[in-house]
Amino acid sequence: MRLRVEAGLTPFAREAAEKGLPNSIFGVSLMLGDETVGMGRIIGDGGCFFQVTDIAILPAHQGRGLAKWIMAALSDFIATLPNTAYVSLIADVPANRLYSQFGFDETAPRSVGMARRVI
Repeated sequence: MRLRVEAGLTPFAREAAEKGLPNSIFGVSLMLGDETVGMGRIIGDGGCFFQVTDIAILPAHQGRGLAKWIMAALSDFIATLPNTAYVSLIADVPANRLYSQFGFDETAPRSVGMARRVI
């Protein structure tokens, strides 16, 4: 939760994080001693649909290629999925340039990302 906030991502309620994180399909944490300085994970139904989420690096460690390390690990896992799996993500600009290096293509205009926040 701290890493999300410090990296500039939307915070989640503790109860949501405690329920959601254990349901991750695959996750990566980058550690510096006892401190988590970066993370990323894959969520989904385990067979057909997967989403890359929570790519976050502490600001003091950004610009060092750590997000590339995380995406490389996530991509290695994605390569083990069924060849019919649909893997998606929502990219903040300019992170879309990073994701394109790992085979992700923008889907517009064929499809567009949409979201609904529960308030």
